[in-house]
Amino acid sequence: MPSGLYLKLQPGRLFLLGSLALSGCIQLGPNFQPPAEEWIKTWDTPALEQSSQRGPNPDLRQWWQIFHDPVLNKLIAQADAYNSSLKIAGLRVMESRAQLGITQAGLYPQFQQVSTDNLYIDRHQYGGNNPQDTNLWQHSAAFDIAWELDFWGRFSRAIESADAAYFSSQANYEDVLVLVRSQVADTYYLLRTTDARLRVARENAAQQKRNFEITEKLFNSGQDAELDLQQAKTQYLGTLATIPALLDQLQRTRNALAVLIGQPPGSLPQVIDNDTLVPLVDRAVLQDVPSNLLLRRPDVRAAELNVAAQGALVGVAETDFYPSLTLLGSIVWSADSLNGTSSSLDLIGGPSLRWNVFDHGQIANNVRVQDARLQQLIEAYRDKVRQAAREADDAANGLIQSLESERILREAGGAAERSLVLASVQFREGYADFQRVLDAQRALLDQQDNYLLARGNAVSNVIALYKALGGGWYSAQPYVDSATRQVMEERTDWGNMLDDPAAALPAYPLPDQGK
Repeated sequence: MPSGLYLKLQPGRLFLLGSLALSGCIQLGPNFQPPAEEWIKTWDTPALEQSSQRGPNPDLRQWWQIFHDPVLNKLIAQADAYNSSLKIAGLRVMESRAQLGITQAGLYPQFQQVSTDNLYIDRHQYGGNNPQDTNLWQHSAAFDIAWELDFWGRFSRAIESADAAYFSSQANYEDVLVLVRSQVADTYYLLRTTDARLRVARENAAQQKRNFEITEKLFNSGQDAELDLQQAKTQYLGTLATIPALLDQLQRTRNALAVLIGQPPGSLPQVIDNDTLVPLVDRAVLQDVPSNLLLRRPDVRAAELNVAAQGALVGVAETDFYPSLTLLGSIVWSADSLNGTSSSLDLIGGPSLRWNVFDHGQIANNVRVQDARLQQLIEAYRDKVRQAAREADDAANGLIQSLESERILREAGGAAERSLVLASVQFREGYADFQRVLDAQRALLDQQDNYLLARGNAVSNVIALYKALGGGWYSAQPYVDSATRQVMEERTDWGNMLDDPAAALPAYPLPDQGK
């Protein structure tokens, strides 16, 4: 508002200055209180103690380094750069940043308008002593301003809510990072497990084919019964029938991995053939106690920030109970084209008070609506923490049990392999019938396949444990990649808003925000 607008309003100047001094001094509604329950402060389980250890390496933010797999490292880097879900999450950060800018504008004069009018008037006067016609141009220009003072905290609470929503969008971006990276690792090792199962099936099918051919020759020469021939054929064809299903699963897993890293379905040249078994990791390496890591989980932080955002909206709703004080001002210049007439310049200003006294319960019920939503989000946060704890304990138990299964099945596989050798020797020497060879082959295939599944489950549970504790939340890449940024800047003036924001913290207590 131009200086000097109220120079002629001496009686009101003191009132206006007092109103400005009080503006923003009162904030209605509840202040943020962390909704965490007491149990989380000391939470731990025996399974977590057994399946994790404290150590500096690998950093929980890059937990996949524990596998020492360069192919996995490359796949995760590609997912960071090209995954669509991650890009959308980054763009939502920019959206909430722009929304915060809209809300912050509420602290400044909400209405500022410049208007000009150039009107032609053709006036005809009839009757009287001096009828005449008048033609003239009338010109006017005005600047109007209205500033509702933030006396009850309506705008500051709205900014607090938008600020929490902005930080929540950042936490959601980190949550997508956690999910995408764990999905890439899980899918990659599922691909390798399926490939190993396919190799085992083909190797066993080749061995069973040789046995079938042997029994066929013996039957044709009259040295063996048809039963042995048909049993050998049945076993061979049964194993052969599992190969198409494994090939289908292999291709589907490969396509899923391709989409995760932002590529079209098809071949993955970076995933080279690897005949080694998937790596076994018996413990997760953590840099903090599980309870702190749970509270650091991005989705838990986002749920807490949603509580903060909604709590501020309760305060916004409560401001409707009270009057709003608005400062109004106008500067109006007017003139016309008639000779001898004067121009005018009007300076107008003063306070305006508005109070919705009779609302028939609308305001009170709106406050109740906002408060009910707040309590819902508090319960949603507590449930999110409990679910996170459940996921961590489930993954820890799963890791322990799958490692035990892997150990047992490794030993059983060795015994099955030895049984096949002995049965084959005894059959050739005439001490056993061919049925024992078939049984030994069937047992060997089952044990080898189950062993590979147990080993894959162990790896999957390690990944699930790191995911449950929020591992992998940090990326040094910008929220919006350079190619997308260029397209958006060509389409819309974003100013510097697409730059990564400087590190900042919301104005309420939260778990460690450090990266």
